[in-house]
Amino acid sequence: MQRDTFVEKRSVLRRLRNRPERIVNLCFLFVLIFSTLLTWREAVLLEEAYISSQKNDLESVSSALDSKLQFNIDQLLFYRHSMGEALQTPLAFTVLRNEVTRFSEVRRLTWWQLAVEEKRTLPLKGVSDAFVARTSLLSRDNARLNNELTAALEVGYLLRLGAQPDLAQKRVMYVSRAGFYLATNSQERDYAIVSRYYHYVTRPWFTLQSERNNRAGGLKWFITPPSPEGLDEPLITASVPVWFDRYWYGVLAMDFSPLLMKKLLAEALEDHAEGLYQLYDNRLHPLISSAGQSAAFDKRELAQLAHAIGNDTQGGLRMGGRYVSWQRLHHFDGVLVRVHTLQQGIRGDFGSISIALFLLWALFTGMLLLSWVVIRRMVNNMYVLQHSLQWQAWHDPLTRLHNRGALFERAKALSDECLQQKRPFSVIQLDLDFFKSINDRYGHQAGDRVLSHTAGLIAGSLRSSDVAGRVGGEEFCILLPGATAEQAASVAERIRALINSKEILVKKSTTLRISASLGVSSSQERGNFDFEQLQSIADARLYLAKQQGRNRVVASSPS
Repeated sequence: MQRDTFVEKRSVLRRLRNRPERIVNLCFLFVLIFSTLLTWREAVLLEEAYISSQKNDLESVSSALDSKLQFNIDQLLFYRHSMGEALQTPLAFTVLRNEVTRFSEVRRLTWWQLAVEEKRTLPLKGVSDAFVARTSLLSRDNARLNNELTAALEVGYLLRLGAQPDLAQKRVMYVSRAGFYLATNSQERDYAIVSRYYHYVTRPWFTLQSERNNRAGGLKWFITPPSPEGLDEPLITASVPVWFDRYWYGVLAMDFSPLLMKKLLAEALEDHAEGLYQLYDNRLHPLISSAGQSAAFDKRELAQLAHAIGNDTQGGLRMGGRYVSWQRLHHFDGVLVRVHTLQQGIRGDFGSISIALFLLWALFTGMLLLSWVVIRRMVNNMYVLQHSLQWQAWHDPLTRLHNRGALFERAKALSDECLQQKRPFSVIQLDLDFFKSINDRYGHQAGDRVLSHTAGLIAGSLRSSDVAGRVGGEEFCILLPGATAEQAASVAERIRALINSKEILVKKSTTLRISASLGVSSSQERGNFDFEQLQSIADARLYLAKQQGRNRVVASSPS
């Protein structure tokens, strides 16, 4: 049996020696399979890199567009805050009182107008008592009317001051339930005041801001569709209700024309103009496009895209010869879609590499060059991965601050350095108030948004030599080398006030204001530079701040 096996092997070897083309064929097949596997692997890496580049470009554009929309939303919220302050403490100027007095003379007229120095403030335009009395949605409360008129005139001054001539397509308006309104870029004639006010109070951005429809009083976005004749473009409106002392006074709204939104998108594109960018509302109705025409999706593709967007806030998918990626905007109730065609991909960097890779594989003589490309690309990938892992090892991925281990290591080095240089060393321990209730009520995505927002405020309040880190779920620690106890308490108070002063958009139409409790300790107190003990003292004072009512800074222990 063994002899037969040995003889068979010798026979095979003899046949191979006699047919060397078979050895060549086997070697060629081996190299071909090997090169094909390498080419396939490289193609997979290129595809992943291509998809990653598409998502990164879209993320950069959407972040820039979000920032520009956030600026306008902050303006609108500022006007609402100013309106509330004016309602609470109206100015006692004679000219304002005169206009309020004149209102009693014109309130029964079909239309009227109150103007105080028109070059400095916007005029109030209104309708009669009889008009207001015809609908239950409107209300002319005489007890509140005087304060509201003066507050509206004050806000009119801010609107006139904040109006930008180069953004003529953006209009900001305050529409009151008491039968009057004011608006920037409002050029209607006097006899059109009644129709204009009726148009405002029947729009969804006004009617859907009642207490029943918007109990949270948050910002909402509305899309006014184009006219059936196609003469008017769709209008995009952001609105917030004005509530004070449990009474709904009216609505502050900001109109964005498609021309303005297209300008904001063009500014956000910068160096990412390749491909077609399309802004859709939450029902996937096209609003604006970065090119002259919008992307053409058939019903099946549109349904597929809607299903994918409904399952994920960002992502991408192939549609024939196109790659479609999307990302929902944080400060607009819609989604930004990018369409990259096969022709554009071929003209780009990734297309050129793909063609070269195919030619190298087809010609076969470029194996050495292909190997060199693969090795170089692998080294580059490993280098990038090494740096990425190093960064991840030192930082918290959500807040982009130091993680607990990195912070403790930095704290040890900084405290030893301060001890040697005889400089003070202070520690701030910060904990967000009622953070669990935010997660329970709005979800963990809202909680993550609050943590990221808080980390940004903390980082922006510190010196370049200071170090901040996340040491727990909603707990942060701040190291202040060279800062005295008084300076550290001042920094803590500044951070606390900054966190409490900002409203955060946690969902489509929900904003909330958060607070934090802080504890401060310093090496000056006992001459102790041990970080763990300083942190323990700061942590104890943090919980003392919690016990005293939260949203405060405690910088000393009770005697």
